[in-house]
Amino acid sequence: MNLSITIMGLVVGLLVGLTGVGGAALLTPLLIVLGINPSIAVGTDLVYNSITKLFGVTQHWKQSTINVKMVKYLALGSIPSATLAIGTLHLFPTFHQHQEQIIKHALGYVMTLVAVSIILRVFFDKKIRPNRWQLQPLEKKRALTILIGVIFGFIVGLTSIGSGSLFAIAMLYLYRMNTSELVGTDIAHAFLLVTVAGILNASFGRVDYMLTANLLIGSIPGVLIGSRLTTKVSAKPLQTVMATIILISGLKLI
Repeated sequence: MNLSITIMGLVVGLLVGLTGVGGAALLTPLLIVLGINPSIAVGTDLVYNSITKLFGVTQHWKQSTINVKMVKYLALGSIPSATLAIGTLHLFPTFHQHQEQIIKHALGYVMTLVAVSIILRVFFDKKIRPNRWQLQPLEKKRALTILIGVIFGFIVGLTSIGSGSLFAIAMLYLYRMNTSELVGTDIAHAFLLVTVAGILNASFGRVDYMLTANLLIGSIPGVLIGSRLTTKVSAKPLQTVMATIILISGLKLI
């Protein structure tokens, strides 16, 4: 057991429990800073994310706050796209030789995008909603929903980042959902996506299982504690601080 890694998992889990955003965007760069190979950091984070989100899916399924049809449409696009991203990095020699640099630069751009999306969510939520896209029924937006899955699925497969925050922003501004359904649907889809991506990375030997176990020892209680504190602590200031940290880290990786 590595105490420093466990404490890092606890802090990340606590922040995710309090704010609901930014878990992978915080964790993957931290692992790279600690000297973990970028591709190992991505694969490990995906497996860690899958196990963590399983707890959330179970709770939201009990609460009936998952839009199953939307999860299906998003997954139709995201899972094949993430598979393509992972396969491209590992199976084609040109990409495989430069995958560490590709992952680092992709992480930088995606972290910047995630930071901006969090800031938009914090400061402009009420100003942007409602809009004409939200008024259309889901069936009319089936192709758009699958396309969102394709684009963001590729990003998640490449970097492990965005399975929650990027999809949550899309759902927030393009679909009419209450907060609990949005969170439940986002977690359920993210669980499917990161589980498939994690299994693929594991098959290529890109997962450090001991590192994953140490992170989970800290993050699971962290998420539970953070979730309980949400009624006592305002999430917006923390989300703003997290977005700023993610933005600065992302710009340094570009």
